[in-house]
Order: sequence, then structure tokens, then C-alpha cells
Amino acid sequence: MGTKLTKLLVLILGIAALNILVLSPGFLGVAIGEDALSTAIGVTLLAASALILLYGSNVLLFRQPARVPVKEIKTHEDYVEALTRFRRIKPLEEDISLALEQLERMEKKKETLLQVLHQRFEPGELSFAKFASVIQEVEKLFYLNIRSVLNRLNVFDESEFRSLSRPKASRLPPELLRERSNLYNEYLSFVKGALGTNEEILLKLDKLLLEISRLDSIEPGDIEKMPGMQEIDALINQTKFYKQ
Repeated sequence: MGTKLTKLLVLILGIAALNILVLSPGFLGVAIGEDALSTAIGVTLLAASALILLYGSNVLLFRQPARVPVKEIKTHEDYVEALTRFRRIKPLEEDISLALEQLERMEKKKETLLQVLHQRFEPGELSFAKFASVIQEVEKLFYLNIRSVLNRLNVFDESEFRSLSRPKASRLPPELLRERSNLYNEYLSFVKGALGTNEEILLKLDKLLLEISRLDSIEPGDIEKMPGMQEIDALINQTKFYKQ
């Protein structure tokens, strides 16, 4: 939204500058009411400015940009934009809000961890490389979960989900209703499970950050023995096991 507001502000300033240039006596000096030609130019400029502003506001603030396929999503901003599209899905509204909040927290924790590493170690040290590598692996796992959530959201049909509670749904065979209900509950459960895993990742990063901040010195060989590192390694290995 911040980028959209910035673009809207630039549009407003551009239109205002154009109107000042054309209508100000110190520049082109087109005066409405002075003569027929000046009046026509002035009125046309003001009407065109209003239309451009209305159209631009609609495009920037309300119109959804073209949906990017999940496989093409690369950056943090791409993930935020992709998730924001689904904020209005009522059954998942709170989950989407949580996912967006987790994305913001992940960025902050990664930046804080890297700052602490730069304070404690030199970038060329083996200890720095080991910590940085684990942080990168955890970040990849985090975004992999978000990607999986987006894959489910792209095929989730809210209207079908809502139809299960409509009166006419009761006329369908109970077995069919039960299967459809189980199917959509699987969607919801998967999303909640993925976000739960990401919450666990954020918690383990907090623990690791606390441990690093307490270090006075450490040998590279002792890094793997740190409780925070062991918990993160276990989580990464567990996830790789489930995906095999």
C-alpha cells in the first residue's frame, strides 16, 4: 500500500504542477473567462486533470494488479502482495493477517541477526559463515511454507466453501456433503499448520538471537552444540524428512 500511495502522491503533484504551469500568470497564463480560446483550454485542462486523477486513483488503490504465478514469486514484497490478495476470504482472514505479520517479523529478525553477527564476528570468520548459513536455510524454509500456503489459496473456492452451509446443501447426499466438508477443512488445516511451523521458526530464531547476544567468544566447532542451533537443525531436518 505504501508504494501505491507514493505513486498516487506523484500523480497528484504532477497534475498540480501541470495546472500551475498552464494557468499561472507567471508561466503560460491561460485565463478562464478572458476569451473563448483560453476558457476552452482552461476548462478542458481542469476536466482532463479531474478524470486522470479519478482514473489513476482507481487503478492505484482499488484495481488488483495481474496475479503473479506462485513459481515466479521471488522477493519479500512479492510474497506480501500475493498474500494480500486473499485478505478478504472470510474463513482465512485471520490466517492471512497472521501470515503477513509473520513476513514482517521474519524480515526484522533476519536483519537483527545479521547485525548482531557483524558485531560479534568478522564476515570472513568461519563462525560468521556457519551462523549466516543456518539463518539462510531457515529463511528458505519459512518462505517455502508461505509458498505452499499460496498454492492452496490459489485453488481454494470460497463460494464453494460457503455453499456447504446453505439450505440447499442439505438436499445433497450426506456422504457427499461430508467429503466436501472434509476437503475444505483440509485446506484450512494445512494453512494453519504451515503458519504454526513458521511461528515455531520465528521463536527458534529469537532463541538463537538471545544465545548469540550472550556470547563472549566461541569456537566454530562449538556452534553445533548450542541449543538454539540444535533446535533449528532438528526443524530443518524434520521438514526435509517429511518432503522426501
